[in-house]
Amino acid sequence: LSEHTRQAYTRDLSDFARHLGAADSLETLRRLIEGGPAEANTLALDYKADLLRRGLAPSTINRRLAAIRSLVKLARTSGLIPWDLSIRGEKAQPYRDTRGPGRTGYQKILREMEGSRRPREIRDRAIVHLLYDLALRRGELARLDLSDLDLPAGTLRILGKGRREPEILTLPEETKAALSRWIEARGAAAGPLFRNYDRAGKQSRDGRLTPEGIYKLVLYRARRAGIKTRPHGLRHAAITEALELTGGNLAAVQDFSRHRSSEILRRYDDNRGRRGAEVAKLVAKAAAV
Repeated sequence: LSEHTRQAYTRDLSDFARHLGAADSLETLRRLIEGGPAEANTLALDYKADLLRRGLAPSTINRRLAAIRSLVKLARTSGLIPWDLSIRGEKAQPYRDTRGPGRTGYQKILREMEGSRRPREIRDRAIVHLLYDLALRRGELARLDLSDLDLPAGTLRILGKGRREPEILTLPEETKAALSRWIEARGAAAGPLFRNYDRAGKQSRDGRLTPEGIYKLVLYRARRAGIKTRPHGLRHAAITEALELTGGNLAAVQDFSRHRSSEILRRYDDNRGRRGAEVAKLVAKAAAV
């Protein structure tokens, strides 16, 4: 699992431990498995009811239940128990709005930093290019090292979400130019491609820019540009734009977005074309009296 996912599961299991009144992770596991599958499912159902009472989003509830299922699955894989949890999650509607800030919003963010010679803004501009031009996820971007970038060849090596092997992406000329300017400002020392800056504006030698840092960076740059978005919003905007420019070519855009399933892209395409809304108009009009 990615570092981001591991941190999320750790938080989720800590919440479950608090619900049980358990002192630590070992006691949480004992409480969960020592009473057998019936007791474990009862505890999980009670926890789910508590999450619902708290008014948490279905996606959050499902992730927390998934963390518990993963813990039980690990216990079964380790030979401690012969069973799994059977509790189901809540129905969730993912990707309610997949459009993001659009091409115009992306351009506004870039223009806000245009012409700046400050290293931090040169860095941020390169980051925004990668988030949009290549539809990178912030976790993928945060893991990049200088050795992953080959400017002469115009390529970038990334480790995609949920993947074991890296893949090579070709850089558009605009992205390559932004990265070239950043490398000039950054220097050629080995290490993270994107480093953090301290309060004095000095680049940290060892401080890799984290996914959380990228999130805050994009929020800040978007706010200065007069819009509201986040890193994944730029990815949404890029994928929606790709569908628009290719006339809804799902196969080509799936290669671009690196989604495992084309079903997710269909949600993007529906949001882009509002096809469901158009069909509703046709149905209503045909039945009008």
